[in-house]
Amino acid sequence: MTIAVENAHVKIGAIVALRGFSLSAETGQMIGLTGRNGAGKTTFMKAIMGLHKLTEGKIAFDGQDLSSVPIHRRASLGIGYMPEDRGLIPELTVEENILLPTWVTPALDADERLSVVYDILPELKEMRQRKALLLSGGQQKMAALARALAAGTKLLLLDEPFEGVAPALSERLAEVIGNLRGGGLTVILSQSELNHSFDIFDRDFVIERGANADVTEPA
Repeated sequence: MTIAVENAHVKIGAIVALRGFSLSAETGQMIGLTGRNGAGKTTFMKAIMGLHKLTEGKIAFDGQDLSSVPIHRRASLGIGYMPEDRGLIPELTVEENILLPTWVTPALDADERLSVVYDILPELKEMRQRKALLLSGGQQKMAALARALAAGTKLLLLDEPFEGVAPALSERLAEVIGNLRGGGLTVILSQSELNHSFDIFDRDFVIERGANADVTEPA
């Protein structure tokens, strides 16, 4: 089991954003996390990254309780995170944004991870010296995916990767993400609707108001 989230509760201010949500994934699986806006998808991913603390429940990664792992050390465990808002540093180039996780994580070999990223997303190599602020929204999504791939050697968290992206780039992102299936990388992808990627999921967890609603497995 790569990751096991059990009975996760998160409170943000006066709002209970997760209400006992559970999810598990085996190594190499492609997992969907589907729910409406405000259902708790982003909160769930931020909880894995340590950006939100659990008030109840447990998150285990490769058998290790993540509550004991500081936020800045989670990338060194092999976890990559692509936030919905992309989170790029505008004044840095595409390549510098991709390399950010390697600068703060000695366990990551910068040249090796960059080679992996450009093999998966060769179009980014052509724009590697372009500043992030000059990219289109879809290109920024691709750069954010590349940065997550630089750190994500075991687990990739993709929060709404298709949101706000033009159809052509959305199709390209779906192709790239779909090609990750079946390897050694576990992927958890959140989406608001079952539009692009239900057919590539090994399991799809539906979240409503911070709690489990349904789990769909392939026929």
